[in-house]
Amino acid sequence: MSSFGVCREIVCIGSERETLLKLKHNLIDPSNRLSSWNASLNPNCCNWYGVVCNNITSHVAELHLTTPFPSSSLDESLIDETYEEVYEEAYKEYSRRAFGGEINPCLVDLKHLNYLDFSGNLFYRKPIPSFIATMTSLTHLNLSHAGFMGNIPPHIGNLSNLVYLDFSYATNGTIPPQKGNLSNLLHLDLRGYSDESLFYENVDCLSSLSKLSYLDLGNIRSLGGDMAILSFLGSMTNLIHLHLSNSRFMGNIPPQIGRYFVENDDWLSSLSKLEYLDLGGANLSQSFQLLHTLQVLPSLMLLQLSGCTLPPYNQPSFLNFSTLVTLDLSYISYFSTIPSVPKWVFGLKKLVSLSLHDSNFEGPIPYGLQNLTLLENLNLCGNSFSYSIPDWFYTSFPNLKVLDLSRNNLQGTISDVVGNVTSLLSLDLSNNQLEGPIPTSFGYLCNLRVIHFSYLKLNQNINEILDILTPCIAHGLRTLDFQSSQLSGNLPVSLGKLSSLRYLYLSNNQLSGNPFESLGSLFKLSYLDTDYNCFEGVVTKNHLSNLVSLSHFSAAGNKLTLKVDPNWRPAFQLTYLDMSSWQLGRNFPSWIQSQDRLEYIEMSNTGIFDSIPYWFWKTFSQADFLNLSHNHIHGELGTTLKNPISIPIVDLSANNFCGELPSISDRVSVLDLSSNSFSKFMDDFLCKNQEKPMLLEILNLASNNLSGEIPDYWGIFPYLTDVNLQSNNFVGEIPQSIGSLTELTSLRIHKNLLSGTFPTILKKNNKLILLDLGENDFSGTIPSWVGERFLDMKVLILRSNRFYGHIPNKICDMSVLQVLDLAQNNLTGNIPTCFNNVKAMTQMNKNTFPFIFCKATYGYAEPSIVSVLLWLKGRGDEYGNILGLVTSIDLSNNELVGAIPREITDLNGLLFLNLSHNQLIGHIPQNIGNMGSLLSIDLSRNKLSGEIPPTISNLSFLSSVDLSYNHLNGKIPTGTQLQTFDASKFIGNNLCGPPLPINFSFNDKIHSYEGSHKHGVNLFFVGMTFGFVVGFWIVVGPLFICRSWRYTYFHFIDNVWFKLQYFF
Repeated sequence: MSSFGVCREIVCIGSERETLLKLKHNLIDPSNRLSSWNASLNPNCCNWYGVVCNNITSHVAELHLTTPFPSSSLDESLIDETYEEVYEEAYKEYSRRAFGGEINPCLVDLKHLNYLDFSGNLFYRKPIPSFIATMTSLTHLNLSHAGFMGNIPPHIGNLSNLVYLDFSYATNGTIPPQKGNLSNLLHLDLRGYSDESLFYENVDCLSSLSKLSYLDLGNIRSLGGDMAILSFLGSMTNLIHLHLSNSRFMGNIPPQIGRYFVENDDWLSSLSKLEYLDLGGANLSQSFQLLHTLQVLPSLMLLQLSGCTLPPYNQPSFLNFSTLVTLDLSYISYFSTIPSVPKWVFGLKKLVSLSLHDSNFEGPIPYGLQNLTLLENLNLCGNSFSYSIPDWFYTSFPNLKVLDLSRNNLQGTISDVVGNVTSLLSLDLSNNQLEGPIPTSFGYLCNLRVIHFSYLKLNQNINEILDILTPCIAHGLRTLDFQSSQLSGNLPVSLGKLSSLRYLYLSNNQLSGNPFESLGSLFKLSYLDTDYNCFEGVVTKNHLSNLVSLSHFSAAGNKLTLKVDPNWRPAFQLTYLDMSSWQLGRNFPSWIQSQDRLEYIEMSNTGIFDSIPYWFWKTFSQADFLNLSHNHIHGELGTTLKNPISIPIVDLSANNFCGELPSISDRVSVLDLSSNSFSKFMDDFLCKNQEKPMLLEILNLASNNLSGEIPDYWGIFPYLTDVNLQSNNFVGEIPQSIGSLTELTSLRIHKNLLSGTFPTILKKNNKLILLDLGENDFSGTIPSWVGERFLDMKVLILRSNRFYGHIPNKICDMSVLQVLDLAQNNLTGNIPTCFNNVKAMTQMNKNTFPFIFCKATYGYAEPSIVSVLLWLKGRGDEYGNILGLVTSIDLSNNELVGAIPREITDLNGLLFLNLSHNQLIGHIPQNIGNMGSLLSIDLSRNKLSGEIPPTISNLSFLSSVDLSYNHLNGKIPTGTQLQTFDASKFIGNNLCGPPLPINFSFNDKIHSYEGSHKHGVNLFFVGMTFGFVVGFWIVVGPLFICRSWRYTYFHFIDNVWFKLQYFF
């Protein structure tokens, strides 16, 4: 900041130099920007960094100690959609420079300081220093974006000389009434965070600030909820910029403005200077004169109505916004039968930028847009525009630079006329129903820098596309996005002609060959995504040597092999790496040690047969994500871990790790060590001496060899949402401290050796959506509070235990329950008649989302997809990716009695029903045909009687049925797929008809056959009699013929009888 230097003849005052040194002492300066603040080397503090002295008095007059905060409003259209990556890099650089620590109160000794700027620093939620309010010489005060948080100092009104005050993103609480004393203010910014903001309770005090030209009250709320737009705004006649976004305003435009409009046109002079107006998020549904009021602002250039609720859709067809150049109507809500773009927009012929995204507009692209010939930026994304893109659309905007039509329902092909929009810099047509091929005229768009054509139906060879792009567009193209667009073919060598390419997205296509034979010359490429194609081949260091700018490398799901020398060091420096499903060799890749900036590491299923080297954990201790799952990595983690694991998300599942569980730090949020060979106890892992709460949210230790009791130290994990301990050797009862996990949504301890009654400590966990206690040794009754407390339960599995007693009726209170598995217990009594209260099972196709998620509570972890073992159609399978679509009731292998409740036939959303191996009696309910979603039904091995109801023919989706071994009779209903099932599914009854053999009737004792005539000879009984006679004489005949055999036989029978008497 040498620009703040002054002439050398100005020498600072000694006392003020000492004050500055004290100030430096309390500041944290990570980039050593204050190195010039050294009295020994440079005693003249007027030459120090950020210090400006008065030319006449030599007093310190200004302190510029700001760190520019990365802008969140960068022009994404011109830098492309990788704005997030650009912003992230800018934020890292900002973090390396920002000041921290504390502001020393000695600052008040600078009595002549009139300019103080500490904006953009990192003071980490410290309150704004109260002594600031005593520095009455200040005219300019900026503490924005500096990490401060708390109330505005109550005596801020003492700073009556202030003309500029910026506390944006620095305060919460209420506005102190003394703020009204700052009558000289020209610039006031109090914008807050969306979740921690100021409140308007003393906002009337701002009415005296009549000189303001800039006012930002964005994200400021009322303690009472929505409130009317501030009435005094109409009298702030010098306003040029007015920001009121996301402040939950509602109602009319201020009465003063409305009164001036209705009664007197003189109000025009009151806000005649207003150029920028942001009412984003306001509820203006009752402000019927809104647009008429705003159109007469003579200087208005920018109008932001994003997120507003507008009045009913009786708006005018024309408005005279004569100076408006920027209009934002994104995310708007209004009352209209057919949401369409307001007609008055088409009359704004001076518009340069128009944003209508995410407002649910329908129909074809409006013809009226062709009137807006000066447009340079047009954003229509995220609506429901349909039909094809009309040809006039490509010829109406000669100056158009940025066009976004993504996330609509546009159809048809891309017209040849697209070549007329030669001014385009950025074009986004992604996420539509558009079909290929890309026309050759596309090659005329020589200024294109950004192309987004993802999720289209191009069905085109990549060679054809690059032949179109390379002649004219190649030299300047920076982003090329063809994700999931049905591309095929090998990447051609001509791809290397895109010399300016920085971001390349080709994932989820059918591309083949070795891509790195074509990518090797893209030395500016920083972001590469070629996931899930049909690429194959060997990648060598020569293929990668020119990719010197690469920072994001994602090429998962292909058949590629990396063959490099053990000493190879890549020319690039990555922050993101995904090479899952590559073949990296048996040894752990040593080259990754050079990539010490990696934040995301994914090397799952890469064929590694090695242990993790000692340097790995130290090198990547600051990474955020690690996945080495589905390899053959072995050894004890403790041998290479000198410190606890500190990576927030770690997946080491499906390897061969053994020994004790590793220790983790309080930074870890997700830990998956499942399907390994970890053994011993969990005591040390749970850090029983740890006092600081851990941030762990998801823990998966399933399928290991862990044993002993589950330790009782779970209280240090208050954020846990998903715990999976299934398939181990744990014994004892569930520990009491599990009940302290109030955020727990999924608990799986299936297939252990746990015992005791149903764990009452779970009564505290009312957020559970999945509970699997199956295949243990729990006993006792199922308590009724299960249904009362677990109202969000979707999956409840208690199978293969020793629970007894009745199924509680309260279980039906779990209305969102999708899977209920109580099989293989000792349950008695009747089946509850209330299952029709379980709404998740009564509505067909209610569940359209395939997953069941456990949502994270703290924020590091993404929502996890839960999976469980379900026994459906007679076999056990792991369900995860489609668990959300499954609805199932399994009460098999119990001792249930009584009839099948008629109410169970109301479950027309149920897919799987298993009531087999009980003692149920009565008839199959006549309305069973109402269960139209059933895929599988098993009622076998009960005592059901009567005929199979004819309505069963309505079950057109049945793929599995078993009615065997009951007392059913009559003919099997015809006309359905029942005749396609195996005959064994009906045996053990008195049934007839297909799929049983023609005219057969099977019984568990008698197999009969009738000939073609009613009184014919029954060959079955003839054969049975003949077989009995022959078998009898084969055994008994020799005993009559041979005396010694007869004697031996009866002697054997006597001995057996004697032994039986002895034991019984």
